[in-house]
Amino acid sequence: MASSTSLYEVLGIPMSSNGNEIKAAYRRLARTCHPDVVSINQKEMSANQFRKIHAAYSTLSDPDKRANYDRDLYRRNRPFHSSPLTSATKAAASAYEFSSYCSRRNWETDQCW
Repeated sequence: MASSTSLYEVLGIPMSSNGNEIKAAYRRLARTCHPDVVSINQKEMSANQFRKIHAAYSTLSDPDKRANYDRDLYRRNRPFHSSPLTSATKAAASAYEFSSYCSRRNWETDQCW
């Protein structure tokens, strides 16, 4: 799917929905959006909408496909800036390198002669 709408939004359900809730949402939407139940002048738009609904259902109803989709969705929604933990880790590493450098020096190597 190229749009920014998640599959959960397509079905109108929360990410915490179970299999029965996913199936119920699909059936509810299929009854209203299927090309066979809409008027003739809305068939093409309805067909496109129904394809999106069916794709969302086929992905979210399969546990393996859903796990992969959720992982990808999480990766897409992660911010690009570094987290505070990453910054703290970098600071700790830098402090360690500095203290390690200081501890390697002693009075014999610190003399200028």
